[in-house]
Amino acid sequence: MYRRAFLKLLPSKGSMEGLLHLPNLYKSPQIVNNARTVSLSVSNLKKRKSPEERAIENQGRRVIRYAPKAGTEVVGIWGNMTVQEIADVLRKDIDHVFKALEFADKDSDIVYKKNTVIHNPQIIRDIVKISGCRFKIIAKPKEELEEEENKDAVPAPPAPLEALRRRPPVVCVMGHVDHGKTTLLDALRNTSVVETEFGGITQHIGAFEVHLQSGDKVTFLDTPGHAAFSAMRSRGAHATDIVVLVVAADDGVMEQTVQSIRMAREANVPILVAINKVDKPGVDIERTMKSLAQYGVVCEALGGDVQSIAVSALKQLHLDTLVEALIVQAQMMELKADPGGYVEGVVIESQVDAKVGKQATVLVQRGTLRQGCVVVAGTGWGKVRILKNAEGGSVTEAPPSTPVVVLGWRELPAAGDVVLEVPSEKRANEVMRWRHNQFMKEKQQSDLEVITVKAAEHNALYREQLMKRRALGRYRVRATGPRDKMIQDDSHPTLSLLVKGDVDGSVEAILNILETYDEHHTVRLDLVHFGVGQLTPNDLEIAEAFNAVIFAFNVDIPPALAVEAKQNNVEVKRHNVIYKLVDEVKQLINQKIPTTQQEELLGEAKVLQQFQVSEGKKKVSVAGCRCTKGTLLRQALYKVIRNDQVVFEGKLASMKHLRDEVTSIKNDTECGIRFDDTSFDVQPGDIVVCYKLVDVTHTTEWDPGF
Repeated sequence: MYRRAFLKLLPSKGSMEGLLHLPNLYKSPQIVNNARTVSLSVSNLKKRKSPEERAIENQGRRVIRYAPKAGTEVVGIWGNMTVQEIADVLRKDIDHVFKALEFADKDSDIVYKKNTVIHNPQIIRDIVKISGCRFKIIAKPKEELEEEENKDAVPAPPAPLEALRRRPPVVCVMGHVDHGKTTLLDALRNTSVVETEFGGITQHIGAFEVHLQSGDKVTFLDTPGHAAFSAMRSRGAHATDIVVLVVAADDGVMEQTVQSIRMAREANVPILVAINKVDKPGVDIERTMKSLAQYGVVCEALGGDVQSIAVSALKQLHLDTLVEALIVQAQMMELKADPGGYVEGVVIESQVDAKVGKQATVLVQRGTLRQGCVVVAGTGWGKVRILKNAEGGSVTEAPPSTPVVVLGWRELPAAGDVVLEVPSEKRANEVMRWRHNQFMKEKQQSDLEVITVKAAEHNALYREQLMKRRALGRYRVRATGPRDKMIQDDSHPTLSLLVKGDVDGSVEAILNILETYDEHHTVRLDLVHFGVGQLTPNDLEIAEAFNAVIFAFNVDIPPALAVEAKQNNVEVKRHNVIYKLVDEVKQLINQKIPTTQQEELLGEAKVLQQFQVSEGKKKVSVAGCRCTKGTLLRQALYKVIRNDQVVFEGKLASMKHLRDEVTSIKNDTECGIRFDDTSFDVQPGDIVVCYKLVDVTHTTEWDPGF
């Protein structure tokens, strides 16, 4: 009966007579017909043995191991192979392949040569068999890529000595914040830049020329002293010839003073010390010099080789002595450069002006920059349209050691990028493509490392689950919980930021500060976008999509965008002092930190005894207590402690004093309390604790370093 029922389900292509001679189903594990083989074995339900179990089972037995076939080499082949490629994989002479082709393709009229492509895969297989080898199909090996030609723009070789001409020195003024660096420069060039600075601190790097009474010119770089602008100070130190270290006589050596000394030594630049604010009463100049000596800056007054000049920038005292020391130092260094040839320089600062567009302050180090020059810098390039000096006047050319504002950039460079002149716009585009490709290769390499780590984690988890399934045998592993969603809801507290700044250096400083944030486990800090220039409609769209807060540093917000931001509930924060911006970021982080509940003790009572009272037709248990600390409140939370362990937590159903229902019990007063859990019984000596839960707010411990 079972055989007949089963045979009805089998497709048959031939005669049924062969099926009548099949052995009994109860004795044979297989039923064979003309169409297919159907296995009835239960071996697929057996538990698969692990290698360790098989080793234990075969212990003491003679295990047969088959040796590989001798004399048959396995070679890899692929489609559309050439005659030469077949000879290479067979490791035979090409004449051998030609002779094999006489047998493998004897009906063809094709004249085979070394580079002839064989499109018929059967011919390739026959050649391998005729050669006494076996084959396996593989993918065509990737040809080694020829090394790509370097098309980047590079600096020119050093100029010959006869082409060098004397150039003005480049002096970088460095020191701690509020030690008078900008005031000193204002006194040297009779300006009042310090009055225009927000918060009384320098937040940009400035470059300008000073014409001395002697007729000499000196290029000064004014660097910020605040801790947030360390990258600006480093750029200034590496682009200068002499470092003037300004130290306030009343404060002495401070944190950024030490950092400036370290940066000057890394750049291998000589240091000249200007001890400022000597007009203040009670200052000790010798103490300041001794403090500098502790960090390796030994002044001439203490037997060292570093010049130190005591000045007062506010009162303009001894400034001529400082200038004379700078000129002497420059003459000793014999500063020269080649004014001809292609231009080389460095970007001091870059920004996007709402009126004139993209512009960058460039310090020319070699050659002469003129209108019409095509220059590349980092990922930016442009054709010089206008050159401006520090005062805003137009100039036609900029020789070495001259800082100028360059207009005409197609793509804005970053501060610190090397500026190189190229012959044409075509060459500039070629350089940009090369640099973009190199950047993408580096990005792909970094992404590959992350992907490799993720793949290793996935494979480890898969192998662990696979071993569990094999151990269970035929039983399927059921899911441990509900199926995960394809798109997971992220409930982790997150603060998204969008940063726009007036210049590239300010944006860089803000990003460097945000990178120091290390409490993502509490509140995640996401930077969704950043850029240079005023706010744009695209910025509002990004902020609205990511629910981000826009921080505008020293940039204007067009009135139309301000109205649109308010309508779309996009929060825009305007700042012009960097440490105030960081303080507001901290406040926003504090608002995102979840509050926690903490117990606040209200009172305690001691259980004297438990007694039964009638409430309607029921007997209920009431704890007779005496309040020993604080106050007991009817609506508060309670817990009972017995032998230093909490045996009950909950609320009260009733609180009475004598026969009256009350809302509170004061200290040293007896009362009767009944818990809402009628099954709980107290014991004499139990401690009843009355408390309430209060929300506790937390603040971030993030320290940006200032």
